[in-house]
Amino acid sequence: MSKSQETFSKKEKEKKRQKKRKEKEQKKEDRKANSQGARSFEDMLAYVDENGRLTSTPPDPSKKRVINAEDIEIGVARRADVDPIHQGNVTFFNTEKGYGFIKDKESGESIFVHINGLIDSIKENDKVTFETEMGPKGTNAVRVRLAPKVETPKPEAPKTEASKTEAPKEAPKSE
Repeated sequence: MSKSQETFSKKEKEKKRQKKRKEKEQKKEDRKANSQGARSFEDMLAYVDENGRLTSTPPDPSKKRVINAEDIEIGVARRADVDPIHQGNVTFFNTEKGYGFIKDKESGESIFVHINGLIDSIKENDKVTFETEMGPKGTNAVRVRLAPKVETPKPEAPKTEASKTEAPKEAPKSE
């Protein structure tokens, strides 16, 4: 006669499986016994109050607010106080390849500029004004112009005490 194919470990694994199955059945029976029974549709409803929280009580109609669809803004509101025109200095510009970088005066950020975004021709160390747009690789300077040169009035030579008291001399009259 041949020996049985069941080993000790196989018997132990089968006992564990049977035990888990019985525990699962027991939990199932407990849930059925402790359930509240069939709940009504009204018990399953949830309401949203005026502050956006879920509640089990219906909202008070007197607290209802009317909102115009035109007043709803989707997205980030634009900041009106920010000037879209920036100032900066050209730190690098390669005329052969048609690109360069501008250092923003306010933020100190280095911004890419392409020759297609130029209005005036620029070179390194030029002071420029520009606007920014988001490109595929980051911020790009567009509508780049040379900054208008501001001429400062030359200060006059300081007047000395002698020049303040002397009256201007008249030219001699010829007859």
